[in-house]
Amino acid sequence: MSCPAPEPDSGAESLSSDEKEVTPNGLEGSGSGSGSAEEHPEGEASSQDSSSSSSEEESDEEQEEKESPPYCNESGGSCLPSCEHCRNENDQMEQVTPRRLAGGQFMVQLEAEGSFQCSVTGLIFEVAGAARVTYSLLSWSKFAALVQPPWIVGGPLFDVRCSAPAALRCIHFPHCLCLRDDGGAGVAFKVLHIKGGGAAMEPSAEFSASHVKWVVSSLSPVGPLIHSHQPLQYHGAVILYKAIDEHPSLSFWVYLATNNDSFIKDISKAVKHSKRKFVQIEKPPVCQKLLQEGKKYRLICEPEAEITPEEIEFVDGSLLKLKSYFEVYLEKPDDFTLSLVEQDSDETVWKARLRERDWIHYDQNKNEQKRSTGSVKKRKPALNILEEEGLCSKKQKTGSTADGMGAKSLTDQQLLVIAKLLDRSWREMAIECLQIEMKDIDDVRAMEEDVTMQKLLVLRKWREREQGHGTAEALQRSLGDKATYEILQALQGFLAQS
Repeated sequence: MSCPAPEPDSGAESLSSDEKEVTPNGLEGSGSGSGSAEEHPEGEASSQDSSSSSSEEESDEEQEEKESPPYCNESGGSCLPSCEHCRNENDQMEQVTPRRLAGGQFMVQLEAEGSFQCSVTGLIFEVAGAARVTYSLLSWSKFAALVQPPWIVGGPLFDVRCSAPAALRCIHFPHCLCLRDDGGAGVAFKVLHIKGGGAAMEPSAEFSASHVKWVVSSLSPVGPLIHSHQPLQYHGAVILYKAIDEHPSLSFWVYLATNNDSFIKDISKAVKHSKRKFVQIEKPPVCQKLLQEGKKYRLICEPEAEITPEEIEFVDGSLLKLKSYFEVYLEKPDDFTLSLVEQDSDETVWKARLRERDWIHYDQNKNEQKRSTGSVKKRKPALNILEEEGLCSKKQKTGSTADGMGAKSLTDQQLLVIAKLLDRSWREMAIECLQIEMKDIDDVRAMEEDVTMQKLLVLRKWREREQGHGTAEALQRSLGDKATYEILQALQGFLAQS
């Protein structure tokens, strides 16, 4: 059953980003990554969209990303709620399986008018005709300042683009609440529509037990917000990671999260960037009892283990860079059971039996896996190819293994070359990859009108902050998979010159 959304607001324009697809030779095209800062009103495709139409037609033959995104389960799908009330509503919706592109992006080709649900992310697209929709999952924490109380995050944040913007009429965003008790009475939904350094609160057309419907005004990062005077109940997920080291004892990080792909992706990213090595333990993640905001939960281990902290007060942590977790330590590597318990009622919310075989195969074979990667061949992205052919060979030539040793900082002329190669999402890339503050970008734009010079000045700020280590290798590492193939080629050339 759908419910009309309260408190309609005025619409607003927002941003979009250009597509980065995997070309037939396995290398990324020159489009931008996700989360751009350019505005495209509905019905108006960018000039870059038009100019890239031929390359997009070729994308039918491109190779797909084989690896599931970190926020998905083993089958490659999202952690969907077990609650039948929330799932059944869209059982009759036509499901489409997206193609995975570079940089964690998804693409679906919709051939006719209708409503279609992505089988991985849960997004629903209403289209008036044939359209190709490209979308990627973003982190709410990067835009925390744009979410103003009393509104809070209600579901994943996506950057959505479309080859025919006028054809994409509505998007239904999955939310992480359970509304089965009162049908959502007293709950208000809106959509945060991000543009540049700001955002607009736009009305939702209606909401259902599982989704928030939004009438497309323009394409850019968009996600659902909620407001309620009553405590909210969430579909929850428990995510497990085990530390990998030489010690015979066991150490686990146990995260309690809302069933929100943006939240779960943040957890995966935080663990990946930890100084310690971890492997995810695949156990059914979905909580069997709803999580309630403000309630306290404790983790119990049988046999007994050291668990820190003793309890966690549940709040939606989507906007927080640092996510709360339990650390579990066991002296002996025996099988054990973990249970998440609601403190007030003592009811079990989630439970899993962990056995040594859940991780022992990885422990025993991690070195063999590294040596035998050639026996299980995977398509390598442009970044890895250039690392092997250029960046790594440069290290061998100089005989240096220390980070940045023996390499010179990029010159202004070299930074200008990179500036000219940066695409329309350069501001988003500067914030996300180079850790440049939005205030610094605004200052540069106020001081300099020429866009290329703005990009150069921002790159110089990055170089200055690196304090003599603003090398080609350091810039490549900072940009990561957001760097286009052309940028990586340029950086390889700079390394060859030094």
